Amino acid sequence: MRAVVQTVGRASVTVDGEVVGAVDDGLLVLLGVTHSDTAEIARTMARKVHELRILDDERSAAEIGAPILVVSQFTLYGDARKGRRPSWTAAAPAEVAEPLVEETIRALRERGATVETGRFRAHMLVESVNVGPRTILLDL
Repeated sequence: MRAVVQTVGRASVTVDGEVVGAVDDGLLVLLGVTHSDTAEIARTMARKVHELRILDDERSAAEIGAPILVVSQFTLYGDARKGRRPSWTAAAPAEVAEPLVEETIRALRERGATVETGRFRAHMLVESVNVGPRTILLDL
């Protein structure tokens, strides 16, 4: 599982003209799933994201109650080392990825996080205003 975590002043996801998820002063998490990922890895990712000391004064979302916007992003497993057309073979198929994205979201909420989401398999418009900017790649 791979996540790009960004501190944001605001972030939102729009699908078909409707805002389906939005946060202010929190984290935007782009989340990708690969074939070998499991529910245990999803729960570990949730813990790492929630406790990541990336916010002001080296604080975490868990410490200050910052909201988290989670957006599924299979393209995090794109491979463009050969040629100009990325290969997506390292990304798990939707039938595998969707339940693991949902498990990550569920685990974050069980930890007390306020979580907004994108919409799986939808064409999403993701907008964000990065703070810092601070961006971290978590690769489990």
